[in-house]
Amino acid sequence: MKIGLAGQGAFGVKHLEAIRNIEGIEVITLAGGSPDTTREVAEKFGIPHWTTDLEESLKQPGLEAMILATPTQLHARQAIQCMRAGKHVQIEIPMADNLADAEEVVKVQKETGLIAMAGHTRRFNPSHQWIRNRIKAGELKIQQMDVQTYFFRRTNMNALGKPRSWTDHLLWHHACHTVDLFQYQTGEIASEVFALQGPKHPELGIAMDMSIGMKTPSGAICTLSLSFNNDGPLGTFFRYICDNGTYIARYDELVDGYNKPIDVSQVDVSMNGIELQDREFFAAIREGREPNASVQQVLPAMRTLDRLEKCLEG
Repeated sequence: MKIGLAGQGAFGVKHLEAIRNIEGIEVITLAGGSPDTTREVAEKFGIPHWTTDLEESLKQPGLEAMILATPTQLHARQAIQCMRAGKHVQIEIPMADNLADAEEVVKVQKETGLIAMAGHTRRFNPSHQWIRNRIKAGELKIQQMDVQTYFFRRTNMNALGKPRSWTDHLLWHHACHTVDLFQYQTGEIASEVFALQGPKHPELGIAMDMSIGMKTPSGAICTLSLSFNNDGPLGTFFRYICDNGTYIARYDELVDGYNKPIDVSQVDVSMNGIELQDREFFAAIREGREPNASVQQVLPAMRTLDRLEKCLEG
């Protein structure tokens, strides 16, 4: 399968590293934001064609699909551009930074019938899959998810510590992971939501601290704290407080409430959530089916984010 990647930054590289472990996939084009770094990444991963113009990538002979790891603000427009060009598309999280654009992406997917998937990696991390498998088996019920998403990002830097050309967002990007995961794991749409935010950064123009609460109709609650001001270990910790145990997930790893490791190595074919996410995208294309985390499936999360944004505005 011949595919392309848009975005030569930290997450674009994560996808390229993951794809190295997946048989039958050839990355034939890379569309990046700057010539120097795009050429550098293309050479490192042996990608024969690179450009700074997505349209040029979409015209490469034999191209079937694109993965978008570009700035959040470009996701919806580029996803629609890919589908209009007849290409399947995986959009890194979030598929849009507002509800109207997310709905337009879903509309175009329905019109074209192409595979369109959002990169909701938490659905694929072995740690969260282990929890979901036990929920589906009737062995666990979530009472509360307590989540901390912390970074130290007072300047525009990416996950590799390099300057970023765009501004990140706590609500539409980082909260999107947890909002979707909470609704996915509970199988319910949040019926009550609230959000608070701290002062906006004078230069970046975004809130640097945020608090979010959600409750499902059955009574499960989620408490999410987010910060770009945290001077300490970076990333997200998910504490699942259940009727039959407490579990803490950090990306692909899982421990119980007493910090005892839980073996999740047999949950799936890999321990890399990004690789599993990409495998699902390629499998859905080959099998002609809707993927887990299709744009349609994650639209409820975007609707909940829109409700949360209205809380902040109000």
